[in-house]
Amino acid sequence: MENTGKVRSRPSKAAKLKFRNRLRKLTSRKRPGTFKQIIKEIDLYTQGWINYYGIGDMKSFIKSVAHWLNHRLRQLCWKRWNKVSTKFRMLRKYGIEKEEAWKVANTRKGYWRMTRTHTLHRAITKKKLVNWGLKDLNQLFQQRYLSY
Repeated sequence: MENTGKVRSRPSKAAKLKFRNRLRKLTSRKRPGTFKQIIKEIDLYTQGWINYYGIGDMKSFIKSVAHWLNHRLRQLCWKRWNKVSTKFRMLRKYGIEKEEAWKVANTRKGYWRMTRTHTLHRAITKKKLVNWGLKDLNQLFQQRYLSY
């Protein structure tokens, strides 16, 4: 943010760490529940946290957490698709070409590494995550920060 001559605050390192740890628990790969329930819980927690700490300068922190959270959610999707046939079918459903989808679905790479691939980013875009109910953290922060 720009320097306006006002004294600003920001969350402590401990508060930021606690926020990320809670999001880590909410996006655990072994977590039960539907994807929509998980996204709803994430939305409730992030909205409350941003409403509490939103008056502080933390634009870069929110940006990095939003990027990391999208990565975690892609990982959760990839893990839940579980079987090669399901992975292939879902990749095809989300617009990936047949040959590329087959290669990616049959990979032995781990979940976290797979979510870094260009193919998975094209299949599960930020726009899709928002359509599934995830609130954009950058937008929530901007609304809160500008209203202060």
